Amino acid sequence: MQGNDKVIAGLNRLLSFELAAMDQYFIHAQMYDDWGLNQLYERIAHEFDDEKEHAKALIERILFLEGRPDMITREPINVGADVPAMLQSDLDVELAVGAALKEVIQLCEELQDYETRTILEKLLEDTEVDHTWWLEKQLGLIDKVGLQNYLQSQMGGGAPH
Repeated sequence: MQGNDKVIAGLNRLLSFELAAMDQYFIHAQMYDDWGLNQLYERIAHEFDDEKEHAKALIERILFLEGRPDMITREPINVGADVPAMLQSDLDVELAVGAALKEVIQLCEELQDYETRTILEKLLEDTEVDHTWWLEKQLGLIDKVGLQNYLQSQMGGGAPH
């Protein structure tokens, strides 16, 4: 099905965000693992998998619309030096992704591409209801209980990797 060029360009822009988020979550997960912060490692490794699924959904839609997925372009990433910076950096990515998703959803609405809009609304729900909410909660916990108590709470859970 030949898709609208503006929609395909918007999907490729979203893909650049998702690929960057994957990269950032991947390195942050490995850092958490190295530091023995097992619970953070498990959660952020899960977020990496979610971002991979988002990228897959975008690629599938671009291909369906007879577009060419741009696997080269990536938004810049920001690797944090410590846990609060890493969480804030991940939150910043999610907020940027959410804003970009809303723009492309609006474009799809204007161009009457309702199926693409529906796909993007699911990604927006994951971004806002799951990812953003969890990251905001973690930063709030650091403020409430202090960094050292928070870090200690993140050491438990699964076995070291």
